[in-house]
Amino acid sequence: MSLTHHDIQIDGVNIHYVESGPQAPQRPVETLIFLHGFPEYWATWHRQLDFFANKYRVIAPDLPGYHLSDKPTDTHFYTVPNLISFMAKWITAVSPGQPVTLIAHDWGGAIAWPLAAFHSHLFTGLVILNAAHPSTFTREMINNPQQRSKSGYIHELIKPNAQQLLTQDNYHYLVDKIMQSQQPDVFSPEVLETYRQVWRQPGAVNGMLQYYRAMPQLAQAESNTTNNESIAKLTQRQVKPPSELSIPNIRITLPTLVLWGEQDLAFVNENLDGLLHYVPSCTIKRFADTSHWIQHERPSEVNNAISDFLTSIIK
Repeated sequence: MSLTHHDIQIDGVNIHYVESGPQAPQRPVETLIFLHGFPEYWATWHRQLDFFANKYRVIAPDLPGYHLSDKPTDTHFYTVPNLISFMAKWITAVSPGQPVTLIAHDWGGAIAWPLAAFHSHLFTGLVILNAAHPSTFTREMINNPQQRSKSGYIHELIKPNAQQLLTQDNYHYLVDKIMQSQQPDVFSPEVLETYRQVWRQPGAVNGMLQYYRAMPQLAQAESNTTNNESIAKLTQRQVKPPSELSIPNIRITLPTLVLWGEQDLAFVNENLDGLLHYVPSCTIKRFADTSHWIQHERPSEVNNAISDFLTSIIK
């Protein structure tokens, strides 16, 4: 695979992305766009890019705030409605006039769900890897103490000292608490050093944190009410009692594939319950003994599942 690096300006914000595809294709080929999550960058998809580049045009950006893309300092930029609008413009710019298949993980998936709901004309299909649907996730945050517990780390990431927390001791928090895999060799010392280089990009850690600061609502943690209240004041009341959360009505008509590692430390598996109510054309494939980092741990199975899905939706 031969990757090329590109930069494009959208509303004055530069987005870096990589691209590859078949050499001298005989006919137009479908475009696949891959959106990474926290705290990664475009290369989380390297095995998928390599696998699909011989048949499809493949594109993977650094999301705004990450790695080589610009890192707006205004937290409002990272609100979900603005990110949806921004990424819709970016997709239109990199694939003008041709729908794409969107493949997304973690925060990339948090953007992809509503992006597919509100800009469906841009897409042929949607593939989600371990990113809870906003409606079922909010439902679980309201009703499921285990989900509130699993989301407790977010309270750490919206504190005023979060940037110091993530950078201290050579990014100890990100390495030892976030990048936890079912397969220890997945995040080898060499791989983790590459990630540290990404996190050292000027403004990158702050950019990653902006996504959490801009979350519209977050359930109170299971304990430490006083601390919850102080955080709430600092985050414009985004931290609320579970009973005050509102469930968004995010409905998607596109063909959708969900690949789900069942040992996810961030999401309970109950996030999949009732998903067909919101996404009726959805196929769910579960992976036992697989963590949140599914594309790292099960690359062959993930690639084959996506390939079968693409064959079924692309005519």
